[in-house]
Amino acid sequence: MERELALEIVRVTELAALASAPWMGRGDKNGADGAATSAMRAMFDSVSIRGTVVIGEGEMDEAPMLYIGEQVGSMNGPEVDVAVDPLEGTEIVAKGLNNALSVIAVAGKGQLLHAPDMYMEKLSYGPSLVGKLSITDPMETTLRKAADALGKKVADLTVMILDRTRHESLVKTLRKVGVRIKFLSDGDVAGAMAPAFPEAGIDLYVGSGGAPEGVLAAAALKCMGGELQGRLMPADASEYERCIGMGIADPYRVLTMEDMVGTEDVIFAATGVTPGEFLGGVRYFPDERAETHSIVMRAKTKTIRFVRSLHYLPNKPLLRQAE
Repeated sequence: MERELALEIVRVTELAALASAPWMGRGDKNGADGAATSAMRAMFDSVSIRGTVVIGEGEMDEAPMLYIGEQVGSMNGPEVDVAVDPLEGTEIVAKGLNNALSVIAVAGKGQLLHAPDMYMEKLSYGPSLVGKLSITDPMETTLRKAADALGKKVADLTVMILDRTRHESLVKTLRKVGVRIKFLSDGDVAGAMAPAFPEAGIDLYVGSGGAPEGVLAAAALKCMGGELQGRLMPADASEYERCIGMGIADPYRVLTMEDMVGTEDVIFAATGVTPGEFLGGVRYFPDERAETHSIVMRAKTKTIRFVRSLHYLPNKPLLRQAE
């Protein structure tokens, strides 16, 4: 993939963030998601790729745009897999909370896992812990190994987890061991990325969240030198068969970074919709301008760029169409 593609991709997440930001705090998560999806779909037409959506808004009969299998891009350029979440954190925007993002990952054809829409058990961490932990270990063992590798006491670790009733047992274990817990209301991709940002102060991300979001986070972590291990959690026989149908022969096996994002180059971009752990949200100014904060990364070079952009909104015809 050409390096110029990274900046083309971040323009797509910027427009999706600008489209969804006006819905903040309005209590309409579907409206916010629809605006982000429409804007992202329209902006993709200008990107020089022959892209196939492998993670999107759902199957063709569930989503009118950015459905799994949809072709995106100008149809000139490299043939790539595309994973999108136009608005990661629809509830966050509806409630006016933090950590909502617009997210895209792009990799060569056949590199990204076609993750089924179900829960995935996750363990993510930064570069200092790569190769030293296993999702198959008991949580107490994982925490002890992490503390030893980081030169900390177990009680000095900070673990992030989604605030969900399904995590009650895991939280009890974390409390028993004595680590600090940072709860996340929503924003599974941002949460899984957090341990790779030293300034976030997060050592591990644990618990279950969406499988598609796991692949997006794995793409980001590959660019940052971190790691995510996952394990699908089919809830019933139909979800198990869905995994089989999507080419996952053993739905319960541990998914490595290579399983999720392949061995070749990956580009990841995200734009903040609301303020979060590492990106600011969309801000509006009186002169019809808006400010966005984005991150764009490439696995091949491990370059991480933070992009602050000022947009003159009357000159955004695609944004008006999305509205």
